[in-house]
Amino acid sequence: MLAAGADPADKVAATAAARRVDMARLDDPDLLTEEVAQASSIVAAIPAVRAALLDRQRQFAADPSSPSKGPKPRGAVLDGRDIETAVCPDAMVKLFVTASAEIRAERRLRELRQRGATVIYGDVLQDMKERDARDSERRVAPLAAAPDAVTIDTSGLDADQAFEQASEIIARALAAHGMSSG
Repeated sequence: MLAAGADPADKVAATAAARRVDMARLDDPDLLTEEVAQASSIVAAIPAVRAALLDRQRQFAADPSSPSKGPKPRGAVLDGRDIETAVCPDAMVKLFVTASAEIRAERRLRELRQRGATVIYGDVLQDMKERDARDSERRVAPLAAAPDAVTIDTSGLDADQAFEQASEIIARALAAHGMSSG
């Protein structure tokens, strides 16, 4: 939508774009910009967009394999603000990964600067708070932890520590279901 100059709040254009999503483009680094993050939050509040994407998300969660990528994986790790509540409410393991807005803004600032963007911390923080409010207050699939999710607050953790905590939680859940994490 942004590349075509469309307004992310245009419900008709957003729904049409959601129906045309090319899954092969999901690795495109252009999708990681702050502009795309803000637009996605606006588009995600449109119920018809969410409906258009829900089946695709669930299909990917059930079968993330691609014919050209070797053996079939046994599952998927999905990241999103409604994965555990709307997309995969029956997932065996649900993690609600969070951090303070200030910490997330610092991380996003570093990420954007590494990509060459000229950004100011105060602007990134304000955008983060606005997106959080918009996503928490939307009518369909608002940002919220599922009642059976395990919350990991990464405010004081580095990436390796957060990964270790998540891995331990997943290993315990698999063991409780008589499965191996190996």
